[in-house]
Amino acid sequence: MKNIKVLGSGCAKCTKTAELIEQRATELGVAVSVAKETDAQVIMAYGVMRTPAVVIDEQLVHSGSIPTANDVAGWLQG
Repeated sequence: MKNIKVLGSGCAKCTKTAELIEQRATELGVAVSVAKETDAQVIMAYGVMRTPAVVIDEQLVHSGSIPTANDVAGWLQG
């Protein structure tokens, strides 16, 4: 199972990012645990300056925008 964190303030873009990841995981049959992280200190600890950001298994893979469905599929299958 991949542990995924969506970092951000809880804005619409952050919510959309989390929903996209969950949707693609279901479509691809990949087990994921998606958590939303809104604590600014935790977000800064990852070196993120722009949100939404995505962390998979403690590795930052994306920040600054809603990822594409193809990006998410690549992360989940990688």
